[in-house]
Amino acid sequence: MEQKSEKAIVSLRDIYVEFDGEVILNHINLDIKDKEFVTILGPSGCGKTTTLRIIGGFLNPDGGDVYFENKKINNLPPHKRNVNTVFQKYSLFPHLNVFDNIAFGLKLKKTPKDEIKKKVSKMLSIVDLKGYEKRSVSKLSGGQQQRVAIARALVCDPKVVLLDEPLGALDLKLRKNMQQELKEIQQKTQTTFIYVTHDQEEALTMSDTVVVMNNGVIEQIGTPADIYNEPVNAFVADFIGEANIINGIMIDDCRVKILGQEIQCVDKGFGKNTPVDVVIRPEDIEVVKPEEAQLTGTVVDAVFKGVHYEMTVMCNNCQWLIHSTVCQEIGSVIGMKVIPFNIQIMNKMFPTPNNEFTARVISSDKNENTMKIEIEGNSIEVKGFCFEENTMLNVVLPPDGLHIAGDGNGDLNDVYIESVIWKGEHNEIILESDERKWLMQSDQDEQVATYVPISFDFTKAVFFPVNEEGDD
Repeated sequence: MEQKSEKAIVSLRDIYVEFDGEVILNHINLDIKDKEFVTILGPSGCGKTTTLRIIGGFLNPDGGDVYFENKKINNLPPHKRNVNTVFQKYSLFPHLNVFDNIAFGLKLKKTPKDEIKKKVSKMLSIVDLKGYEKRSVSKLSGGQQQRVAIARALVCDPKVVLLDEPLGALDLKLRKNMQQELKEIQQKTQTTFIYVTHDQEEALTMSDTVVVMNNGVIEQIGTPADIYNEPVNAFVADFIGEANIINGIMIDDCRVKILGQEIQCVDKGFGKNTPVDVVIRPEDIEVVKPEEAQLTGTVVDAVFKGVHYEMTVMCNNCQWLIHSTVCQEIGSVIGMKVIPFNIQIMNKMFPTPNNEFTARVISSDKNENTMKIEIEGNSIEVKGFCFEENTMLNVVLPPDGLHIAGDGNGDLNDVYIESVIWKGEHNEIILESDERKWLMQSDQDEQVATYVPISFDFTKAVFFPVNEEGDD
């Protein structure tokens, strides 16, 4: 197979997109190499389809530049870019047969008939549809229709093909088959594929490079192995594959404490006594005798998954997931052992363990021992505390002092859920309001990229008056 080129065929520089005051892409930068299969991966609402539309010319960014082979193409319309797109809905012409669907773009370019026949025949061979030339597209299976759409995109020899979740409409078995077929087509044609999906298996199966996006930013770029084995933060670790993500304290270089137990690792440079996220993949946990283990736990569930058993183990009120070829009896106490190399340490996505912010007292009632404070322009009542009017307060609120308002009427409304990470004991949720980010703990699953109302439980807060010099 031909060696892949290292030069960038598509470059995005400081791309910024905003819709109705909401930031969709927040100054992203991306280089896509020639003849590469790149997958843009992320949850719904992360900005991946917007990125694809900007490359295709269907959307102009509010800021930043798009380069194609080192030429700026911001104002170049889609039909003048050497790019074709395959959508989830294939948009085939039902009144045309397979041959004419594939040949449509060539006919628009007034390509000679002999050349059209030659190119369509070659493309039919590549997508394994030889002999289907006269077949009505309505008589084809979903997988065959998809291959026609890919052939139509490739027949005009574009430098780049954009694929927007093209396997989403297929059933599971056909989707798995088409993953491999897509990769083979890309390798045969040596065309740059830029593929958008929220399916991690598709990304890991097909890609040379994976671009993980969340909340309008690129979290990590790397090979599938890099993304899986060396995630840069808890979001990537949680989104790619299954992982045990546990709160820990980095005691010193190569020493981390989780669940009260100090364990050896290989990571350095985090400082002493630093809160960190610890990631351990289920398949990296070895089941041993309790006396030989770093941690012990009780098996509460076991499910056969074909190539391994998936066991849920409770350890110090923390839920762990273990993959093993040997099933352990439910209720039994087991030991868990992990070699240092398989323990991944990463900085926390939220920099402090609590919500720390400043608020102004706008009114107070000493008789009722209540006050109202201003947070982001909202007047919020606080019971059990009373400071003088106009006092500036530093407030420390733990994550369990923040709740999603069940009645839909919160202290702050329309707060954006940026990430939801299961930490073995609870979900750790990062939210974003107009002026800051918030950290919340919850036993409930919440949907990322949605807006919710939040309420404060100030009985768990600590208030510090700020004096005139700005000191506590």
